[in-house]
Amino acid sequence: MKKNNVVTLLGIALAVAIVSTGIFYGLFVNKLSSNTGSGRTLVVAAHALKAGTVIKEADVKTIPWPADQIPKGAFEKTDAVMSRTVFDAIGEDEPVLAGHLAEDPSAPGSSGAPTNAVPAGMRAVSVHVADSTGVLALLRNGHRVDVQVVTRREGGQTVVRTAIQNLEVFSVNPQPEQSSQGVNAPVVTLLAKPGEADILAAADAGARIRLILRNPLDQETSGRPTLTLDTVMHEPLRTAQVN
Repeated sequence: MKKNNVVTLLGIALAVAIVSTGIFYGLFVNKLSSNTGSGRTLVVAAHALKAGTVIKEADVKTIPWPADQIPKGAFEKTDAVMSRTVFDAIGEDEPVLAGHLAEDPSAPGSSGAPTNAVPAGMRAVSVHVADSTGVLALLRNGHRVDVQVVTRREGGQTVVRTAIQNLEVFSVNPQPEQSSQGVNAPVVTLLAKPGEADILAAADAGARIRLILRNPLDQETSGRPTLTLDTVMHEPLRTAQVN
């Protein structure tokens, strides 16, 4: 009789142990799953990537992604972005999206050339932008701008000239870079005709450049007078010059 009771008690104890183990295991697995997320990964920049960078292994990394769906245009494996060209600057730890990169010519349905490449007959020219931080925050690819060139004549006289009008913004890199004049300034890449590209290069090398954001529907251009500070402060301007 006693032997049967012992067997019964052992059976009950074993059942309780099995149930307890199952409950503990279930809670542990659920907790572990919540910490590891969905098991998916996201490719991000290992450091800031400038426009024109050809991506190498050290330029990108993956991070755990908790959601079941990754952001549109994102990548899960670094192999998918190897040797791709950056057309829009990417910040450190920022997700690498398809819109940041040139089209993959080997991809199915690809035209064989990047969709955001430089159009035929045009040039992409990068300039260091000064005194336009407010406008710079508004700039996006495809916006239209006028380019002002600011110089100083002998004696310290400030001269302002609108050198080129209605250029398209190709890319914006708000992170300051050192210019040929030794000044740290953000970089904006513009699409220009070859002759305009020469003007931009000369201005970037020897003057300060300001960008004026245009209304996207405003395509008109007109001759603008060269102004000096003395002209603005002391001489009346004719309406035809100002408008």
